[in-house]
Amino acid sequence: MRGGQAGAPGEALIARRLARSGWACALSVVSVLAVACEETGAKPTTTVAATDSADQVLEGFSHYVTKDGVRRSRVEADTAFFYENTQVTELKKIRVVFFDVKGEEGSTLTAKTGTYHWQDGSMEANGSVMVVSPDGRRLKTETLRYDNASNQISTSVHFTFDRENEHLEGNSFRSDPDFRNVVTDRPRGTTGTGLLLPGQEEKPR
Repeated sequence: MRGGQAGAPGEALIARRLARSGWACALSVVSVLAVACEETGAKPTTTVAATDSADQVLEGFSHYVTKDGVRRSRVEADTAFFYENTQVTELKKIRVVFFDVKGEEGSTLTAKTGTYHWQDGSMEANGSVMVVSPDGRRLKTETLRYDNASNQISTSVHFTFDRENEHLEGNSFRSDPDFRNVVTDRPRGTTGTGLLLPGQEEKPR
């Protein structure tokens, strides 16, 4: 679509798919004002030629992820690659803003790449993943999964978690996006008093 005109077959296809996924979204090009859309459809303001096997490629991408009508997060990416057969969207240079139960902005996630699944709203972030809460707590890892159904973030690889003068690291991490309920495996690090926190033995299965 050029000049803000709608109606191209590829755009209608994405609009139908996004509508079935329950997204409330807006797709935009950096140099063009964002165009908001309702859950009944989505219209990209511009497209570029698809590369490789992608059915559609969009530059400048932003959408809201909801659960039972409640806004959970806003996903942004420099480039989005839509794949019709697998109902997956590959994202490049992503930024995700999570919302708390009151609808206010909470933690923010950034990463090099991401994979969004249309069917259930789940997402994986990869490459220099960082989640920063409003009070400055920071989670760093190389891969992180967001589960829309449970509203949890998790990783099964090494992570570091910092808060003021406290430092924690371990082999896995699971929490809500705002770090209210944190579960880790074999945590180790230092507390605010300088106390060394030894790794815990793995719990028997």
